[in-house]
Amino acid sequence: MKIGFDRRQFLIGSTGALSITLLPKAALAAPVPAANSAPRAAATPPVARVEVVRDTYFGETLSDPYRWMENDKDPDWLPFLKGQNDHTRAVLDKLPTRAFLLTRIQQLSGDTVATSRVQRAGGLIFYTQRPKGADNFKLFVRQGAHGTDRVLVDPTLSSGATGHVSLDWWRASPDGRHVVYGLSKNGSEDSMLHILTVADGGQLTEQIPNTQDANPQWLDDSSGFFYNQLTGAVDTPERFLDSQARFHRLGTDPSTDPVLMKRGLVAAIDYEKIQAPNIVTFRGARHAILLLSDVRPEARAYIAPLTDVIAGHAKWVPIAAFDDEVTDFDLNGEDLYLLVNKGTPRGRLVKTSSTVPNIATAVEVVPQGPFVIEGTARARDGLYLQIMDGGISRLHRLGADGKVTDIALPFEGTIGAVFTVANEDGVLLGLTGWLTPAGIYSVDPAGRVQDTGITPKPAIDVSAYEAKRFFATAKDGTKIPYSLIYRKGLKLDGSAPTWISAYGSYGIAAYTPAFAGRSLAFVDAGGIVGYANVRGGGEYGREWHKAGQLTNKPNTWRDLIAVCEELCAKKYTSPQHLAIGGRSAGGITVGRALTERPDLFAAVTDGVGWSNPLRYMVEQNGYGEEPEWGAINDPAGYRALKSIDSYQAVKDHVAYPAVLLTTGVTDPRVAPFHVAKMAARLQAATSSGKPILLRVDYDAGHGIGSTRSQQDREAADTYAFLLWQLRG
Repeated sequence: MKIGFDRRQFLIGSTGALSITLLPKAALAAPVPAANSAPRAAATPPVARVEVVRDTYFGETLSDPYRWMENDKDPDWLPFLKGQNDHTRAVLDKLPTRAFLLTRIQQLSGDTVATSRVQRAGGLIFYTQRPKGADNFKLFVRQGAHGTDRVLVDPTLSSGATGHVSLDWWRASPDGRHVVYGLSKNGSEDSMLHILTVADGGQLTEQIPNTQDANPQWLDDSSGFFYNQLTGAVDTPERFLDSQARFHRLGTDPSTDPVLMKRGLVAAIDYEKIQAPNIVTFRGARHAILLLSDVRPEARAYIAPLTDVIAGHAKWVPIAAFDDEVTDFDLNGEDLYLLVNKGTPRGRLVKTSSTVPNIATAVEVVPQGPFVIEGTARARDGLYLQIMDGGISRLHRLGADGKVTDIALPFEGTIGAVFTVANEDGVLLGLTGWLTPAGIYSVDPAGRVQDTGITPKPAIDVSAYEAKRFFATAKDGTKIPYSLIYRKGLKLDGSAPTWISAYGSYGIAAYTPAFAGRSLAFVDAGGIVGYANVRGGGEYGREWHKAGQLTNKPNTWRDLIAVCEELCAKKYTSPQHLAIGGRSAGGITVGRALTERPDLFAAVTDGVGWSNPLRYMVEQNGYGEEPEWGAINDPAGYRALKSIDSYQAVKDHVAYPAVLLTTGVTDPRVAPFHVAKMAARLQAATSSGKPILLRVDYDAGHGIGSTRSQQDREAADTYAFLLWQLRG
């Protein structure tokens, strides 16, 4: 059971690797219109109002000319966004490649089926899927492995002309009779919890608001579930602070749901407001685990008898503190399994008693090995271990005999998730590669891996492409893995338009092999698409994460710079044909690479990027990020935050590359002021004459709830912009 929210979702809106569309063979030879002519008669972008605010931190004074943008009620805010977006549309819509690319991308994404989550329950298979030609994901149920499919939740039926509704999360009850799920509007992720009856699709009357990342945990008898509920107001810095763990019994009034854990409720359990309490259940176990988690991979954990927890008088026994660096937990009868990273940064699995847990005396059942243990999933035939090998996924199984076996996967790629049921054999898992479309595969007790067919494979031919993995050498000698995708026969003369993306945060391996999808349209235009596995991620475990965290964060963007310098040295590309891209926390990576080495790049794309971290305290997803970046009220934290703040790093009269920044007005994770301030600052500072464009999506957020058509349009805009800037 993996701790916390899957932050790979941050990149789902990406126009790169995590888009799972595929280019049909018929389009491979299609000519792409010339992109080296600039558009004519583009509107002038509005000049941002300047009102300098000065802040002094530990004796250092910084100026902020666009502080007013942090107030989304300011009368100039929406007009500024609209004027910037109108200018961007005037530029991008006139690019000769844009309409052509959009048509092809729409074909690619429309022809490809995407499946995100699968669960077996009560003899049924539940899964979320975006069917061929659909614009959004739907929840389906299937009777058995090869039965007929039925739609349970179709959020498009609730969408209208003014916006769309997305399915944020869901979980079926163990008996398969009910599903609890969350819906939100316009990519806001502000979920409303609903419950349906599987037999007839009918809705129960109870609904629960403020359930973003509710993480529902059913009881074995399917009579109710634990969940997390937010208490802070939307669009305030308190939004994600002081959430609470509650229990809902089916058929009861949610307003009477007991609060089982919140800050100050239990005197013996004191924790910070940024930590969210989640009560987690395990099939067949008589205990529940309380997790107190924040942005860190590890969590504080307690355990108590499940009956006492439901009754509201649990005496929680400590399992682990944050300093123990436990990142995963599993209960099997009276045995408690812990994935411990302290002293073993690639992870080791230990076993202790659920009644008297003690890490110090726990028995080691899987020692640290050469690869990273990312997480565990319990099935009847063993405990499956999800493994990361520098960006390549592997699967191991710990059997009842204590032996670990390696499950041979059909190709090198990425395991998106492992889905198990504790009282059933085998697993279902999502698996994809750079040139292999994503699918749902089954693994049986004998280790046989088969495609379930839940995700139909598109009829395509990828023989014209190749994907290769390399290692660049950073300034300190560290080897940085990176991957490139391009058409076979590429000439190494330094002329190829090249777009390298990077992330490097939270200890997650973000850009691991995932089907190239929409980005193949850029590749077919003669481009190279690449991904750098920079430090700060989890490709090589906690050491790799910590080497790009807090005061070590400069390693992240300097690793990206090292990769780009190697590409130029090897003649894959050259600075006048080279672009970098990042999303979300990847905005730090590309923003600081841009401001540190503007001479190395012709263009930069920054999607919903964190650009002004020094102002985290005014956004709703702010304080919870302190363990990853630092706290503003601490001298070391301030220095770390300033080092990653690309907005403050912009200097006047510097020849910056062309930049395309994007934001969604309803973004709950990176406030739109980050990219707006960055766009205004770059427009005022650059001396290159190259465009600084701000693209705004008015009914989208961070990209997690974006529709296929929204992602298609962003991809077309991005590729057209890149080809315009990189072809000369």
